[in-house]
Amino acid sequence: MRVRHAAGFWIVAVTFLLVMAYSTVPTPLYPLYQQRDDFPTPVVTVIFAAYAVGVIVSLYLAGHVSDWLGRRRVLVVAVLVSALSAVLFLAWPDVPGLIVARVVNGASIGILTATATAHLTELRAEARPDENTIIAASVSGGANLGGLALGPLIGGLFAEFLPDPLVLPHIVFLVVLLVGAMVLLLVPETVDIPADPPRWRPQRLSVPRDGRRAFAIAAFGAFSGFAVFGLFTSLAPTFLVVTFEQHDHLLAGAISFSVFAAAATGQIVFARVSPRRQLTLALACCAVGLVLVALGAVLPLLGVFILGGVISGLGVGLLFRAAIATAVRIADPARRGETLALMFLIAYAGLAVPALAVGGALGFEPATEVLLVFVVVVLAATLTAGTLMRRGTPRRSNTPTRKA
Repeated sequence: MRVRHAAGFWIVAVTFLLVMAYSTVPTPLYPLYQQRDDFPTPVVTVIFAAYAVGVIVSLYLAGHVSDWLGRRRVLVVAVLVSALSAVLFLAWPDVPGLIVARVVNGASIGILTATATAHLTELRAEARPDENTIIAASVSGGANLGGLALGPLIGGLFAEFLPDPLVLPHIVFLVVLLVGAMVLLLVPETVDIPADPPRWRPQRLSVPRDGRRAFAIAAFGAFSGFAVFGLFTSLAPTFLVVTFEQHDHLLAGAISFSVFAAAATGQIVFARVSPRRQLTLALACCAVGLVLVALGAVLPLLGVFILGGVISGLGVGLLFRAAIATAVRIADPARRGETLALMFLIAYAGLAVPALAVGGALGFEPATEVLLVFVVVVLAATLTAGTLMRRGTPRRSNTPTRKA
């Protein structure tokens, strides 16, 4: 039994959202693990970075294999790997186990992101062949970032109101993920699986020759934008305690939620705005938002800090959507998964590397000074990338959907 392509599109989108959500559920739980085991703040960034390492390695090794193994099959594997990480969280809750569980969870995301994005593009192309690619790109980006937004909020709710917050969330998501894997089996396949598939090889770090400059600029934008997400995903709870003297776990989850939710909402709300205007808005939001984040930390005013996070999140969401749309546009349809895998690999490097640097610096310098340096560097990077992307974007986009 198979559902139609239109229904399959939404099944993949919802599953994509749920798996991404589970990947950020631990964000407000880190202080609880830290309190229980009495480890320093840099260990939090190591646990977080383990997730990003899992994403990057799996993107390099498996992010492109759906081009010949099939989208549906690889998506099911990704969801089951995420379920395995839930089992590890439950069975091995010490720091080494947390690191391993986060690596495995990151591996599931690395397998999932490029595959789900390509599958959504192709399912939408079959269901709506005359529709512009921007809709599929926006839903994909919304599921990706919307899931990242929901995770911290869900984790905060468990931590604040429900028993066993280091156990119950993983049990709930284990069940949800297993159900999601079964439902995915109903979704149509969108690539022709060869009878004699090619030999496995790692991800090629290449893009179509005529699109390399556009890809490099878009990838720089994705990297710098995800650095902002890395700050709020890994260290926002620490800044709340150290800078603002706030110990509310739900607040920690709500702040991360608000940043990612702004990014996801912006992608959907502005989906029909021209790409050039989206990038103009992204530049303005990144500039204003990051300045407010810095002011909120210096004054210190929690409301200003949160407002800055929301505004910058909106800008980063539009910047990331533009980067994904660029990858989809320039990719060879037969190698779309490979091109998208490379884009996500670079984006998740932006999630990990700056967060690790910030976490390491917190062991030697005051939190406010570290945050200010981070803001200056990321502000320069996002504005540079966004400006270059805007220059290379036509005033109007009439690119039709490309079938695989």
